[in-house]
Amino acid sequence: MEVTVEHLGALQFEIKARQHAIVSDQPPENGGHDEGMTPPELLLASLGSCAGFYAAQYLRKHKLASEGTRVRVTADKRKDPARLDNFHIEIEAPAALTEQHRAGVENSVHHCLIHNTLLQPPSIVVEIAGSTPAANESAIPSIPGS
Repeated sequence: MEVTVEHLGALQFEIKARQHAIVSDQPPENGGHDEGMTPPELLLASLGSCAGFYAAQYLRKHKLASEGTRVRVTADKRKDPARLDNFHIEIEAPAALTEQHRAGVENSVHHCLIHNTLLQPPSIVVEIAGSTPAANESAIPSIPGS
């Protein structure tokens, strides 16, 4: 899987995957123009759409109404380090479900790739690519008087 993210200016980024593109931005109180979801909102959207996919798959498999299934995802902001925690996924099925089907929908959501990724801390490697300073340039700018 791969996405590319390109800075558009200000606090806006264009995110591309295959032939699809979305914009990420910040709200005005953070200095943005509010022309797209923030990165944390995109994470919640990813988790919610994945959970919704599995819930709808379960409902279709059991010949239950699936169109109109709604998912609400919330999380709390934490500090030290800055992160999201206490994710809560609420599934609203378009029709009443028996206890058996409620449990089935819940179980199906536990198969979501994003859900399982968040439960098992992934390995993340950060690599800085790009041009390096020319041989006669210093990688660290000199400070006058030092």
